[in-house]
Amino acid sequence: MEFSASQIALIINGKVEGNPDATVHSFSKIEEAVAGHLAFLANPKYEDYLYSTGASVIIINESLELRQPVEAALIRVPDAYSAFATLLQAYEKIIAQKMVGIQEFSYVSKTAEISEHVFVGAFSYVGDNVKLGKNVKIYPHCFLGNNVVVEENSILHPGVKIYHDCVVGKNVIIHAGTVLGGDGFGFAPQPDGTYKKVPQIGNVIIEDEVEIGSNSCIDRATLGSTIIHKGAKLDNLIQIAHNVEVGTHTVIAAQTGVSGSTKIGNNVMIGGQVGIVGHISITDGTRINAQSGVSKSIKNPNSVLTGSPAFDYTSTLRSQAIFRNLPDLEKRIAELELLIKQLLAEKESI
Repeated sequence: MEFSASQIALIINGKVEGNPDATVHSFSKIEEAVAGHLAFLANPKYEDYLYSTGASVIIINESLELRQPVEAALIRVPDAYSAFATLLQAYEKIIAQKMVGIQEFSYVSKTAEISEHVFVGAFSYVGDNVKLGKNVKIYPHCFLGNNVVVEENSILHPGVKIYHDCVVGKNVIIHAGTVLGGDGFGFAPQPDGTYKKVPQIGNVIIEDEVEIGSNSCIDRATLGSTIIHKGAKLDNLIQIAHNVEVGTHTVIAAQTGVSGSTKIGNNVMIGGQVGIVGHISITDGTRINAQSGVSKSIKNPNSVLTGSPAFDYTSTLRSQAIFRNLPDLEKRIAELELLIKQLLAEKESI
């Protein structure tokens, strides 16, 4: 597909400088682009490439002042990074529109409700009473258990597994290998030292505009629902346990684990490899640095935490500074002890 600079500007509400008829057919990083490619410049450290790139069209910030002439057609926007994201989303939608129908070797139950423009890839399984909204895309090797709901414009990438009764909202993206609705980790200790499984009869609800990375696991609730609220973004390799709630527009980086029944607020930012214990709450706006261990509720909004167990960020930095100086402090203390002994010895000799 080929687009002109003027067509692209209409999509992202930008202003063209240079040739509005310059055309592109592909995307590239600005340092690698050649003729016919579109690139963007958002980070000032890459500005030098603006004057040497072979790109035909470049999206830039409207505030950028050029140091020298640029051969490519420029499209100025308030935020080049966000505009480029908007453009890529539009491009993906154009491609997705061509994907419709049910491919061979898929199983779709006769009781499933399939809306218009749905795509079901080969070797996928769609169970009884499943509901697929308009424009839903199910890539190959997906499994949707009985009574699953996937609302309009949502995308399930290859190998996604959704157990029975779970609900996926609108405009959700779930990447390859992720599992929704597996049993929560519930086992009752018995007098003889064994464990009795506690049936998990709840479900998982993924609200609108959520994105979940590859190979993540979100367990179904024991009772009620495990809920990922609107606009939350989860990275790859994340474990969300039973009855957890993740607030709106919260972001969680890879390899984080959240234990059962914990409630995470809105607009929380959680770094990679964070561990969070169960049955606590984390208030809105909290930021938790990578590899932190959170063992108690966070009640003050917009707190910044680090360490394991996690402490206030500023206090931890002060403690780390002292820790680095411990060898020198030990030496000075030893010298002071020796000096005190000498002074006491001199006093006794008088």
